[in-house]
Formats: sequence, C-alpha cells, structure tokens
Amino acid sequence: MKFSEILEKLGDSAATNSLASHQDHNPEISGVASIHEAVSGSISYIEGTKFANLVSKTDASALILPQDETLQAQASERGIVWIATREPKLIFAHTVKLFYQAWRPQASIHQSAVIDPTAKIGSNVHIGAHVVIQQNVEIGDEVCIHPNVVIYPDVKIGNRTVLHANCTIHERSQIGAECVIHSGAVIGAEGFGFVPTATGWFKLEQSGRTVLEDNVEVGCNSAIDRPAVGETRIGRSTIIDNLVQIGHGCKIGSGCALAGQAGLAGGVKIGNRVILAGQTGIANEVVIGDGAVAAAKAGIHGDVPPGETVCGSPAMPYKQFLKVSAILKRLPDMYQTLKQLQQGNRN
Repeated sequence: MKFSEILEKLGDSAATNSLASHQDHNPEISGVASIHEAVSGSISYIEGTKFANLVSKTDASALILPQDETLQAQASERGIVWIATREPKLIFAHTVKLFYQAWRPQASIHQSAVIDPTAKIGSNVHIGAHVVIQQNVEIGDEVCIHPNVVIYPDVKIGNRTVLHANCTIHERSQIGAECVIHSGAVIGAEGFGFVPTATGWFKLEQSGRTVLEDNVEVGCNSAIDRPAVGETRIGRSTIIDNLVQIGHGCKIGSGCALAGQAGLAGGVKIGNRVILAGQTGIANEVVIGDGAVAAAKAGIHGDVPPGETVCGSPAMPYKQFLKVSAILKRLPDMYQTLKQLQQGNRN
C-alpha cells in the first residue's frame, strides 16, 4: 500500500483528528511495526519527545509523529515520510486496522455442536466444534462462537458478539452486542455466597444474573460472578484485562478499564471512565467515583471520590502517597536519630 493511500484512508477513519503530512516521495508500505523493530517498508509511531533519539535510529519508511516541529524536521532530514497528529497512538491504531483484521470464520454450524432445539439462533452465525448451547438460549445475528464454548440455559447474546474458545456463559447471563469474551473467561458463575453457622457454612444460592452491556471486552481467564439476588452489571464499552475477578453484585460504569489481576469483592460500585491498574484490590461495598484512577497494587478499603488518583495499600490520595514514600526513604536515618536521642535522655 502506498503511503498516499494510507493518508487517504486515515483521513476517512480518523476524521476527528487533525492530520498534517510530509511527503516528498511515496514509498510502498508493507506493514506496521514498533519503533524499535521497524524495517524498511514499515510504518511506526512516536508518542512524544522522550523518544526523539529513536527518529535517528529507526529503519521505518514512514512515521506517525506528534505535532512537534523538531521531530518532524529530524524525520524529514532522514528522508522518512511522516504524519503529524495530536494523538499518534490513536492514529497508529487506525493504521494497524488497515493491515490486519482479526481472523473470523465463515458463518456455519459444526456438526459436533450440541444445540438444544429450544435455542434461537440468528442469521450468519458461526458455531464451532463441540460447542454446547442449552435450553432457551438466544443468539443474535453474526455472532461468532469458537470451539468448546458452553452456554447455559436462558442466556441472551447480542449481535456480532464473539465468544472465544473455552469460555463459559452461565445461566441467565445477558451479553450485549459487539462484545468480545476471550478464552477461559467465565461469565455469570455463582458468586462466593456462604452464611456462617454454628455447624459450618450454609450456601446462599445465587439466583441473580450477570449483564454485560454493548461493546464490553473481557480478557482470558477472567471471572464475573452473579449475585444471590439482583444483578452484576458491566457498563457499555468497559474493557477488562486477563485474570480479573469481579465479585457478585458489582456495578461497573461505562468506559472503564480494569487491568490484569484486579480484584473486586462483592457489591463494589464503580462509576464511569474509572481506571484500575494491575493488581488493584477493592473491598466489599466500596464506591469509586467517576474518573477515578487506582495505581498498580492499590488496596482500596474505603470510598474514592470522583476524579481522585489513589496509590498504595491501604490506598491514599496520590499527593499524600508521595509524601509518605519520601518519609519511608528517610526512616533508617530517623530511627538512628531516635536511638541517639533515647540514649542521651538515659544519660
């Protein structure tokens, strides 16, 4: 694909972004690559000036650059054609789609699939080998179900959703349109509900359901549990990484991002556009406000107001965390000073 073709197609797909370009020649672009691995014929991107030294080292034939005249001049001096934009990584993401589309099998139903006669299957659906679809399931149009998926009774799955191999969708779950459930994920399994008694744990049956709104993506081996009553709900366009645990009765807003190994206890409520970095842990019934951010390994035991960034365990506001961290570095010296003062008092 010629560089000029890429510019034309990006102009259509990224119309909300301001794009400027330098094109004293029109190289053939055969693929995309990271800036460290780019070779002749590839296009890559640089997000900011901290990567400026890579412009002089890369073998890329084309670059997507920030709106930085110095970087643009460096690329031009090396004969590298470029695109300048406010959001280089976003434009790179659009560029990747020009060269790569995820594999999707043709609509068909494998002969080894087991489908209950009460199930309703939409049009242009692919159902792979050894899939099991139980009673009263409703599958929308253009859904893709890869091998070994098990769908329990009374599940509803919206149009164009993709269920990857070996994921499991438990009873009464509802999955919206254009969702992606990756391999090994379990949607709507029983929440961890037990009542302590004098003779042991009495199981609290989990009669609720799990609901995923449209355009939700769930990573490999993640689990989203159903509650005893009511529902666990994941809001529209929320993305969930691998190995994430979402407990029974949680409510997660729209546009959130939960990174790997985050864990939410039961009844957690999370607003819109919240980010939880890796290994964040949240205690029962905690409320996280819109736009809040939790740094990696944050242990959250109390409510977090909207827009707050928290760090540490127990989690605290970011500015306070910086002060505490600075004091921690000084603790050995402070301890020695304390010992000297104590010895002086004894003398």
